[in-house]
Formats: sequence, C-alpha cells, structure tokens
Amino acid sequence: MHAMVFHGPGNTSWEEIPDPTIQQGTDVIVRVDAVTICGTDLHILKGDVPEVSAGRVLGHEAGGTVTDVGSAVRTLQAGDRVLISCISACGSCRFCREGRYGQCLDGGGWILGHLIDGTQAELVRVPFADTSTYRIPAGLTDEQMLMLADILPTSYEVGVRNGRVEPGDVVVIIGAGPIGLAAVLTARLYSPGRIVVVDVADNRLEAAHKLGADIVINSRTTDVRDAVAAITDGLGADVAIEAVGVPETFELAVALVRPGGRVANIGVHGASATLHLKNVWIRDLTITTGLVDTLTTPTLIRLVQTGQLDPAALVTHRFGMHEFPAAYDVFARAQETDALKVVVSRT
Repeated sequence: MHAMVFHGPGNTSWEEIPDPTIQQGTDVIVRVDAVTICGTDLHILKGDVPEVSAGRVLGHEAGGTVTDVGSAVRTLQAGDRVLISCISACGSCRFCREGRYGQCLDGGGWILGHLIDGTQAELVRVPFADTSTYRIPAGLTDEQMLMLADILPTSYEVGVRNGRVEPGDVVVIIGAGPIGLAAVLTARLYSPGRIVVVDVADNRLEAAHKLGADIVINSRTTDVRDAVAAITDGLGADVAIEAVGVPETFELAVALVRPGGRVANIGVHGASATLHLKNVWIRDLTITTGLVDTLTTPTLIRLVQTGQLDPAALVTHRFGMHEFPAAYDVFARAQETDALKVVVSRT
C-alpha cells in the first residue's frame, strides 16, 4: 500500500510500505475511503511533537470500510463503514472508565499518527476497534463523518464544554482555522449572546461569519481588547477560546475575559507561554487545557443526523489519494489557498 510517511521535521513522502496486519485480537484493518489533514500534523512537521519518530505514517482521523477483523472484536465485521476516532480507548482502564479516553493507560489515547502508524494511508490498523470506531449511519456522507473524527469533538469538549458556555454569554474565539470554526458551530448549540471571532485572515473571518459568528475582528487592523470592551460594557468576555497555539494568543485570551471568566485553551503549543499569575488570581479566572477524549462523538453524530450541525461546510478542498503531497501543500499554505479542511479520498 501507499502511505504518507514522516521522515523528520519538514520531510514527508507518499511512498509504498507493507500493508498493516492484525496484531491483537481487538484490532481491525480498515480500508481508508476518506482522510484529512489536521493542524496537529503540521505541528509534527515543524518538530513540535518530538515523540513522533521517523518512519511513522501520519494521520489520526479517517472514515473507511472494515476489511479484516481480530478474533476479539465483538461489534464489527468486514464491510462495515466506520469513522476512525482520533483517540483510541481500551475501554477498561481507570481513565477510560471515567470517560477520559485521551488519558487511556492501556495503550490508547492519541496513538494513531503519533505513537503508531496512522490513517493517511490506503489501509490502517485500528487498535481497540470496538471502543475506537463508530459506525457511519445510513444517509451520512464520508465528509460529514470525517469532521467528527477530531475537530468537532475537540472544539466541543476542550473549547465549548471546558469553557462552560452558557446562554447569553459573550464568547470570543481566537483563531478562525478549522478548530476555531468548529468551535463556532458547537458554541451555537448553547445560544450564546454573541460569538466574536478573532483572526488575521479576512477569508477565514468571512467563513466564521457564514458559520454563525456575530462579530469578526481582524487583529491586524483593530485593537481586540478595545473592541471586546466596547461590546461588553468594559467587563470583558464571559468565555475566551484559544484555538491557535502560540504564546501571544494564549495571553490575549487571558486578557480578554471578565473577572470570573473562563479561558479554554485548545491550541497545540510548541513554545512556552507566560501565565501572568499576579493578575489572574485576583480576577477569579478559570483556565483549562486538555486533549480531546471524543466522549461526545455519539452526541455529535446524532446532531448531524438531525440537521443541527453541518460539519461538511468546513471542507474547502478535495484530492485523490495520489495527490496527498499536494493536499499537504495546499493545507500548509492556508492563508494563500483559503484552505480550511482538505479531504483526500480513494478514487
């Protein structure tokens, strides 16, 4: 088979490697029908995730068709269409029993494209298949489901739920990339008073507006602190969601919330940010971070089925498998190409 293989920072190739095989009874092999590229993959290419070793197949989100089933798999059979979650879960360790699948103690968590070979390939081995995949319901497309592998549950759990978004809240989302835009979609489920999106790219701010943001701010041309103060009577936002992953945006998120406000950090940080604790404690702020658990994936699937979410609206570019290097190039140059989510499909 062919796969997108990481060979060190800045170096990947679409190359032929051996097909994966069943290694444990709980494994399945999935033929990848649709796969996407995550911002985290770009962090890997920058060297921000040193645990990813040379020779690793990248990718942690895909939809496909089961081709081979391990002897201990109970709920799947060959021919089933499944969503592959970005998080694998043994289902029985302490943290899995708490619903903290991202912290799985028995070989799960974020492993695909990180600690084991991932989904940017023609075939992928999926461990703990019963608890790490979801059947694709009839009537839903690969593109709709693919967005539920990572960015929708991440934005919902680590951003909206950790930030405790409530009806009437002013919610500021910093970063209008795919995760930030997914946070717009999922924050709307809670009827906030206003959703404000901050970015430096006008095309992404336009996308945020189309997806439901009430106010968009280009931080290159507008003082964000002044703009947020003006719409909150000087108090600040109730919730700030950081969806970029650089020190400046984290510190901006902390500065934008009111006393008693909540800061939910989603961004993957490759450098240290300063926590101005001397200013934070007296303002009664709550700051959360987290790796997605995908506990909410079944709920999100139902919301897509009922038409309350349209995650396919995030897809802007489509490629065939043989065009994987081009897909990476387009996604990495998003400010030039206007890319949000790219989908690479079997043709």
